[in-house]
Amino acid sequence: MRKITWALVATVVTLVLTAGFAQSSTKEEVQKRGVLNCGVSTGLPGFSIADAKGVWAGIDVDGCKAVAAATLGDATKIKYVPLNAKERFTALQSGEIDLLVRGTTWTLTRDSSLGLNFAGVNYYDGQGFMVSKKLGVKSALELDGAAVCIQSGTTSEMNLADYFKEKKMTYKAVVFDTHDATAAAFDKGRCDVLTSDQSQLYGLRTHLSKPEDAIVLPEVISKEPLGPVVRQGDDAWLNIVKWTFNAMIEAEELGLTSANADDMKANSKSPAVRRILGLEGIGGKGLGLKDDWSYQVIKQVGNYGEVFKRNVGADSPLKIERGLNALWSKGGIMYAPPLR
Repeated sequence: MRKITWALVATVVTLVLTAGFAQSSTKEEVQKRGVLNCGVSTGLPGFSIADAKGVWAGIDVDGCKAVAAATLGDATKIKYVPLNAKERFTALQSGEIDLLVRGTTWTLTRDSSLGLNFAGVNYYDGQGFMVSKKLGVKSALELDGAAVCIQSGTTSEMNLADYFKEKKMTYKAVVFDTHDATAAAFDKGRCDVLTSDQSQLYGLRTHLSKPEDAIVLPEVISKEPLGPVVRQGDDAWLNIVKWTFNAMIEAEELGLTSANADDMKANSKSPAVRRILGLEGIGGKGLGLKDDWSYQVIKQVGNYGEVFKRNVGADSPLKIERGLNALWSKGGIMYAPPLR
């Protein structure tokens, strides 16, 4: 008879729990409930923010909508759950939300030790610099000797020190406890430069007394790949979220938009277009979805370029250039595996 040890007990418990997770399908739960519970930020312009009527909008919000369209056939069937940075992972781990799309950076620690999986990148971000146009600089390399407003207790402090040391430049740090206080100091001219993640800089600029007088410089001094997050242990759900985001990127490359989706569905002879619209190929079988799942995503939400343009790009108050978030074929690094 085999001797029972604590190690053996732990192994059995792990196997039981793993089996339980394997039997639990997030997709089935979402479809049975008829609503996707999606975690978003408490408010960041361009990414996820609610207006006075409680209507949510932003790149991350459109990510939630896309998954709802793919899974439920209806991009409006969503319960938005506003979460701060401390709450977001616990809410996902506990099952309070099915999906987290909240400006979350993909890192080794988060991907390996929190029981979470990143399903891709929906925005390549990084720390940058915002200056007043009156300063007359067009590059961070011209900031030698500048006074820099920065929030304390963030990785931005180390990134800033490393960057200036590497470039053999000096600076004076003007430190505050919150983003709001930092932005207010910049607005009052207490510093020459405001540094933070670029997405935050564009959002903070909209709250300045004269947003048009400030510009975000082109340099990015850190890597902050932001993307959708799911729980580990449900590969089927991971695949649905992953390929939903891939479909929006692929659609942009193919010239497939929310406006022309119906015409392309009726008339296109392109095999790639017909596959993404569910008219040929594997359709939804590999994901356990209807064959028109990606058509619903594109028709109801749009391709990645549309989502970017209306939320943070040319059609938005933020006016962010595509940069790294342009397609790989247009100078960026946004790239999706083929849907075939």
